[in-house]
Amino acid sequence: MAETSKSILLCDDDLTLREMYGERLKAEGFTVDLAKDGEEGLQKATSDHPNVILLDVMMPKMNGLDVLKKLKEQPETKDIPVIILTALIQDREKMESITRGADDYIVKSEAMPGDVIAKIHKVLEKGAAPAEPTPAA
Repeated sequence: MAETSKSILLCDDDLTLREMYGERLKAEGFTVDLAKDGEEGLQKATSDHPNVILLDVMMPKMNGLDVLKKLKEQPETKDIPVIILTALIQDREKMESITRGADDYIVKSEAMPGDVIAKIHKVLEKGAAPAEPTPAA
């Protein structure tokens, strides 16, 4: 039986990056949806429930950190893994503190598409880990 394709929502205002990652993710077997700004990304995440969201920080209409906050506040989206994609180069501790709630983050200038795909697989595997057995009463 073929495994069901996993869906990725890529939210980034950079058209070139959206197209490049969109094609690479499709080649990896993912179903890809694209959003060009934070508002569109939040709407698509809420309505479509992707398996993973790749979320840029600096976007028009609503920045990625505001989108992340809203995603984690909504019951229907709070469990969707989010990987932050950012052009902001800051030290690891500071980036981790501002992206609280995200499952991982990637500095665009330091990552190749293969690195991004590896992080997506890692997040998906973490989410697919079997639950701990419930003790019998």
